[in-house]
Amino acid sequence: MVKLPWRFLLSTPGGSSRACRETAFLYALTSAAVTHTVTRACTEGSIDSCNCDYRTEGPSGLDWEWGGCSDNIDFGDNFSRLFVDAGEKGRDPRFPMNLHNNEVGRLHVKSEMRKECKCHGMSGSCTVKTCWWRLPYFRRVGDALKDRFDGASRVSVKNAGNARASNNRQRNRRRKNTRRRRRKSFALLKPYNPDHKPPSKKDLVYLEDSPDFCVRDRKLGIKGTHGRECNKTSIGVDGCDLMCCGREYHTRVIEVHERCSCTFQWCCVVKCKTCKYKKTTHICS
Repeated sequence: MVKLPWRFLLSTPGGSSRACRETAFLYALTSAAVTHTVTRACTEGSIDSCNCDYRTEGPSGLDWEWGGCSDNIDFGDNFSRLFVDAGEKGRDPRFPMNLHNNEVGRLHVKSEMRKECKCHGMSGSCTVKTCWWRLPYFRRVGDALKDRFDGASRVSVKNAGNARASNNRQRNRRRKNTRRRRRKSFALLKPYNPDHKPPSKKDLVYLEDSPDFCVRDRKLGIKGTHGRECNKTSIGVDGCDLMCCGREYHTRVIEVHERCSCTFQWCCVVKCKTCKYKKTTHICS
């Protein structure tokens, strides 16, 4: 069996070798991306085994009714569950954590689905509207997961041994038992601090504190921020205060050479001049 590229990245030292909140975010984002991409491809007709969803039912509004072709989020969700969760088996306490965070990514895609409508009527009037469900913009899903990253819950695993027994019994079963395994994995998680409330189904969870990304660590593949260029005037993550982790930074002026005043000459050459200018840079110590 050939390992998938993204799964390989998650297992490398520079990927997610620690069960920290960054790993939780990475797994959730990957699962959400698979769900979103497959659902969109399904609606576009790029997948032979599925198409858009005409099953949307429920109470309609005063001037609109359900109809049209909704994005088939159920197909994308099921595919992501079978595809992304497939490798999560064994005694490792990370497996319940990974299964939970995978589901968090899928839930955020489903919860951000938006209603889209089209007007019907004479001469462009909108006497009635037909509405259907559309995928959210993935940027919206990413922003929601980033909020969950900031408030991620540290947990511990009650009894990781049960996870393996459950997985071995259900290895060759299909979607129904996959959902059962996910519920059992969620039940294994408990707050690391007994005074904290249990995580919800949409909360990211992690098992250990994050490494110090400010300091270089060859074993974990962390390059640190020494020598990184920062923005002196920014208060964001690219600002010198955050980028340099409270350390000093030094300023230097460099001469930059760039192509400029480019013109197209028939036929077929582009000629440019070389412009020189001074640039002030700030480098973390």
